[in-house]
Amino acid sequence: MKGKTILIVEDDAKIRQLLKIYLEKEGYEILLAADGAEGMKLFEKLDPCFVIMDLMLPHKSGEELCQWIRSDMKSDIPIIMLTAKVDEADRIQGLQLGADDYITKPFSPREVVARVETVLRRTVNRCSKISYRGLTLKPHRGEVKFNGELIPLTVHEFKLLYFLMRHPNQILSREQILQELYPNEERSVIDRTVDVHISKLREKLEAMGGAPRFVETIRGMGYRFHAY
Repeated sequence: MKGKTILIVEDDAKIRQLLKIYLEKEGYEILLAADGAEGMKLFEKLDPCFVIMDLMLPHKSGEELCQWIRSDMKSDIPIIMLTAKVDEADRIQGLQLGADDYITKPFSPREVVARVETVLRRTVNRCSKISYRGLTLKPHRGEVKFNGELIPLTVHEFKLLYFLMRHPNQILSREQILQELYPNEERSVIDRTVDVHISKLREKLEAMGGAPRFVETIRGMGYRFHAY
């Protein structure tokens, strides 16, 4: 579940921060929005993997936000709705709009974490992207974006980044990377090939405005994707 970005849209600052703390402890990257309009902007720009939203939001309601995600954005990412409404009709309406789960207030933050895990297990094929610090990779689409802007990568650069992002903050040796990029090749492929791919990948990532240094060289050992 690591590397998945969750957008929390909640006008209560205490609830926002509490959920952020508990979900970050589980390894999720958290985006925060205080109203529906801000939630839309963050959704469009940063392409989260999961949304937790309150129904009663300023500017744009949770119902409007959910409908926009499902209809206008044509996204089937998992959505959990939070609400003080306890009527069965309200819960049914939320689910009919496209929510995957519905949690009534007050609630335990641990319950929300558990519900997130349950929904993710049930919807694993709908949330296959990996995202860290604005860098998002979608393996099934062969697509990489930073803050919503597409990064053009070659096949080997994409495979390299995917391998690094699947092992965040871990040192990967040149041998491991070679085996991943060229699994069926003779050992005539030299270690220097990895250095060239790393250099070109790093150049493209760092060319993006505001992008941090994602790929770190660990001398004598290999390379590491700096996730946090």
